[in-house]
Amino acid sequence: MEWLDLPAAKTAQGNVQLPGSKSISNRILLLAALAHGTTHIRDLLASDDTARMLEALKALGIPIALTDENNYRIFGGEGKFPIKQADLFLGNAGTAFRPLVAVLSLMQGHYRLSGVARMHERPIRNLVDALRQLGANISYLGHEGFPPLDIKPLNIADTDTHAISVKGNVSSQFLTGLLMALPLTRKKSVITVSGTLISQPYIALTIAQMQRFGIQITHNDTWQQFTLPAEQDYCSPGDIVVEGDASSASYFLAAGAIGGGPVRVQGVGRDSAQGDVRFAEALELMGAHIIMGDTWIESSATPPKQTNKPLQAIDLDCNHIPDAAMTLAIAALFANGTTTLKNIASWRLKETDRLAAMAKELRKLGADVIEGEDYLRITPPENGLTPNAAIDTYDDHRMAMCFSLASLAMPIRINDPECVSKTFPDYFAQFSQIVNT
Repeated sequence: MEWLDLPAAKTAQGNVQLPGSKSISNRILLLAALAHGTTHIRDLLASDDTARMLEALKALGIPIALTDENNYRIFGGEGKFPIKQADLFLGNAGTAFRPLVAVLSLMQGHYRLSGVARMHERPIRNLVDALRQLGANISYLGHEGFPPLDIKPLNIADTDTHAISVKGNVSSQFLTGLLMALPLTRKKSVITVSGTLISQPYIALTIAQMQRFGIQITHNDTWQQFTLPAEQDYCSPGDIVVEGDASSASYFLAAGAIGGGPVRVQGVGRDSAQGDVRFAEALELMGAHIIMGDTWIESSATPPKQTNKPLQAIDLDCNHIPDAAMTLAIAALFANGTTTLKNIASWRLKETDRLAAMAKELRKLGADVIEGEDYLRITPPENGLTPNAAIDTYDDHRMAMCFSLASLAMPIRINDPECVSKTFPDYFAQFSQIVNT
């Protein structure tokens, strides 16, 4: 499908069952593959990103059985992969590529990792430099500092404690990869993070998943130093249920706030380990009415929708919700005043340069947009959004899902809508169920 035309919607109301979290799904798959014992994973996200991880683990010799729809049994490799030589294609799945680089660098095998063209534009030097401090033997097969990579057996330092430093201001996935790989050395490890650690909630999520597999990690109050004790092994917890994706929840929660609501998302709630659950707090700052349960969140307009500007502009540091913050850029079109989203430089290193892409497409709708190095400033047009704009999505699932919300004001065309298959293949079907045209 080359494009999808969304008619203008008057209201949004209903219930949505969220797909499994991408961030949790790929972390759990890799941890289960490294564990002692068998892990039964329920409600795994069915998407391109998880498909790439599943393919890679099978190619590395990990037995995997599909037991029911979105339920898998992973037979752990006890800290090793049986296959010692493989070429792995990982698409544009950063949550697969970065942790696998770290883990495979410690596996005493020969591996080549590649992806789509965009993955080869996403920097990985900081992770490679950190792994080389352990003795990792990693070479660049293309441009220096970027995938594809060639990994050969390492000469790991014979020391009681591994001390590693890594930059924290490019991608939290570099630190995630190190944290997940280092228990394989069975030595004490201390990681020092230089610079500001971006996307801190994603590191908390990594630690929470590792703890489910028996790994203990401590960190200081500033999240600049992480310590992993020696003699630790991944051990399967048995059954794991993947909670709903908090980033995906943002589109439906915003729809409820813009389109009157209530819209309730099922599968993620107030106690979620995912940082993007705090998107609901940002919507509250914009004037939405939010209520939460243990496994659900509901949004609606306050007061009930009466104008085409049901929200208020905000000025927000978005470091804690980097993915869900994209949804706030669209919510800004329905807000009175100018919204400023700050500390979002990491957008430039995602599936596309999201800062540039978002600014360009918002302007198609008539918005006044100022694009900075690490911020966006968005003022909605005084006389309503420009109808029938054709939104380019840059092969970026979040661009497609975000801009669907503009249909709550006028008809809009989404180019390449099938890019949502990266994380949410039936997104538009779900969206159509809550909007009333």
